[in-house]
Amino acid sequence: MNEMWLWLEDNQGLMAMYAVRFVVGLAILIGGFILSGIISRQIMKRLDKSKIDNAVVTFLAGIVRAIIVAAAIMMALSHVGIQTTSFIAILGAMGLAIGLSLQGSLANFASGVLIMIYRPFKSGDYVDAGGIGGTVIGIELFTTVLKTPDSKKVVVPNSQITSNPITNFSEHPTRRVDMVIGVSYNADLRKAKEVLMRVLKEDERVLQDPAPRVSVNELADSSVNFVVRPWVKSEDYWPFFWDTMEKIKLTLDDEGIGIPFPQMDVHLHQAGSDEGPIRIASTVTSADSKASSAPDKPSDDNNAQKQHANHG
Repeated sequence: MNEMWLWLEDNQGLMAMYAVRFVVGLAILIGGFILSGIISRQIMKRLDKSKIDNAVVTFLAGIVRAIIVAAAIMMALSHVGIQTTSFIAILGAMGLAIGLSLQGSLANFASGVLIMIYRPFKSGDYVDAGGIGGTVIGIELFTTVLKTPDSKKVVVPNSQITSNPITNFSEHPTRRVDMVIGVSYNADLRKAKEVLMRVLKEDERVLQDPAPRVSVNELADSSVNFVVRPWVKSEDYWPFFWDTMEKIKLTLDDEGIGIPFPQMDVHLHQAGSDEGPIRIASTVTSADSKASSAPDKPSDDNNAQKQHANHG
């Protein structure tokens, strides 16, 4: 007991020094916690004003707070007298190993943060991202969830999205519908143009500003191609496209304007016969829809069947 008191008397200065260091280290640690809270709250306030996703704001504020607290702990330990150099080296090696093993996940995480900050799309938008088209139903830190038109759930890694072009079909309230309609060279172009424009004007979904446009775009091998370009609301795009394509075909048929289509000429040669080739189909590279309507096709089939029977 006397020896302990003697040791305390001999080391009073050393104990006082360590007590002071401990108090200062504790003050540094407490100050670090307080400072981290203040800075993280300021970051959250500033990022909230920029309309960044709440998940990203919370995560970034948490990272900043953790960094400040870790730095305060290191400073406190170092001030008390604990050597932190080897400890930092160990943490650095562990961080490198973890980073290499999780580089794919870290890439997805970084891409998720970028998506939430720059917001190229939002929930409910129809996008083509990472080579997959669908409606965005969720944006997470590592993945983005899409719902395809046939009601499939597709989970896309965020790094795949940011490393490829992103097409957002819902960004603007209106879209232009691009259709190419070919008519026969024998058709009256003025009448065809008038018919196509009339189909557009009769549809209430077509916007007048910008005005719809119908123009000759190409003199192709077997048809004169019109470009039909009306503007509609984004939500009306596909219903309008399908309805209008059907209505254009029916209206052109009613007006006697032919739509060309390619056909193939097939010749069969019988071995050892001098009769020449057997003709199976008529040689027509393009024909009007009126001239090539359904009643003509059975006759070609019948001829082919007769030739096949004779050949057999």
